[in-house]
Formats: sequence, structure tokens, C-alpha cells
Amino acid sequence: MIELFLQTLLNGLLQSGIYALVASGLALAVGVVGIVNFAHGEFLMIGAFLSWGLLTYFGIDPLIGLPLAALTTFGAGALTYRVTIKHVLLAPELNQMLLTFGLSILLQNLALLLFGGNTRSVNTSYQTLSVSFANLNVGLPKLIAFALAAGLLAALYFVLYRTTLGRQMRAVAQNRRGSALVGIDVDRVYLIAFGVSCALAAVAGVLISVLLFASPTVGLVFGLKAFAIIVMAGLGNLTGVLWASVVLGVSEAFVQTYVAGGGGWSDAVFFLLIFVTLVGRSWNFRLRRAA
Repeated sequence: MIELFLQTLLNGLLQSGIYALVASGLALAVGVVGIVNFAHGEFLMIGAFLSWGLLTYFGIDPLIGLPLAALTTFGAGALTYRVTIKHVLLAPELNQMLLTFGLSILLQNLALLLFGGNTRSVNTSYQTLSVSFANLNVGLPKLIAFALAAGLLAALYFVLYRTTLGRQMRAVAQNRRGSALVGIDVDRVYLIAFGVSCALAAVAGVLISVLLFASPTVGLVFGLKAFAIIVMAGLGNLTGVLWASVVLGVSEAFVQTYVAGGGGWSDAVFFLLIFVTLVGRSWNFRLRRAA
């Protein structure tokens, strides 16, 4: 019984690494650029198909091709910012949401036209390997994915809090006009932040293609879970993304293990967490007003 509990907890913690990677990219776009990107999951989908294409047509292992997928998607994100996002930053929020929602539909349908609706498998030599320690078993791909996600998140936080670019991003996030007045190129910071956001989603897509599959709709579920995480953490709160990802990953793992038919119910956990978070904040706001 204890071993099952520990195995479930470990599975949830490993899964939270992928969630944190996806949600950190979305939180970066929200926190720095100030736009809710409904097409974030589709950039994850692009990363998954790049992984599949590199392996299928060129024989490049997904982990080896990961930097190429990240750079390609960074360029796609930067181009998307230049062509579309840049022109609605000062528009009402509804216009911004409609634009990114339209991008999401466009990218999904392009993928359907190019690849069809069937899932594409990414088969590697290490896909079925596992690692055992203290009577606990972990799939090697899941362990690699967690390690890469943790390393990339550590690099992201280092850039944000220990480099000039990171300080510029945090300054722009706090006050765009003030940052421009002190000489920061706000447009350049926005372009880099949005490109990095898309690249993080693509990296998560590469890892998900190895763990699951690539399909035109694979980004939808992970995009929704990323939204749930940033709602729990607070919009734009990158630090809060880490604990919120752990809460979601562990909650799903325990529902899958201990609830009858949990495999289906686990995908609804993030809806419950959003509901509880919003209700809790509403009650907290009312109590503060009453005090």
C-alpha cells in the first residue's frame, strides 16, 4: 500500500515537470507581453510534429533534434509576434483573445490538412526502458523528460533573475512606458519573450511526442492545463507556476490510481482546480471587503 502511494506520488511529480514547462511559457507571454495566448498549445503541437518529422524523414532522435525544434519555433513565434501580436497590444483584451483564438484554429486546421487526424507515433530505442530504485519503477523517457524540463526551467529563472535581459523583461512587465523612458527597447523585449514562450511550448511538445504521440489536437489538452496552472498561480506569476504544476500533476496521478475509472476523470481535475481557486479567491476578496 505504501509502495503504491509512493509510486503514484512519484508519477505525479514527474508529470508536473512537463506541465511546468508548458505553463511557464504561457505565463511568460502573459506576464511580460501582457497577452493571453490561446494558440500556446498549438506551438506545442508544432514541436511534437517537428520531433516526428525529424525522426521519420531524417532519422534524428527527438532529444538530439530538440534544439533545432526550439530554434525553429522561436523563429515562428517571433514572426507571429511581428505579423500579428504586435499590432493588437494596445487593443482591447477581447481583440487580443480573438486574434490568438483565431491563430489556434488556423494552426490546428493546417495540421489536419497536412497530417490528417490520425496520431503519429515517435518510436525510439529507449522508449520502453525503465529505471528501478527502492521498489519504484520509472520509465526512462519520463525521467529524461523531467530532467530536461527541470534544467530548462532553471535556465529560464536564471535568465530572468540574473541577466540584463531578464531584468529588462521584469521591468517591462511592471511598467512598459517607464521602461521605454529609461532606454529599454520594449518591442525587442516583447519579441524575445514571445519567441521564448513558443520555444518552451515546442520543447514540451518534443518531450510529449516521445511520451505519448503527435497529433493536430495534442496541444489542446496541455494548453488547457497550462491555463489552469497559471490561474492557480496567478496570471504572470512564474514562481507560482512550479507549485501549481505539482498540485495538478500529483492530483491527476492520485485520481488515476485511487478513483474508479480514474483514467477518464483525471483529465477533468484541472477544471475542478480552476473552480476551487476562483471560488477561494472570491471568498477571500469578500472577507477583505467585509473587514
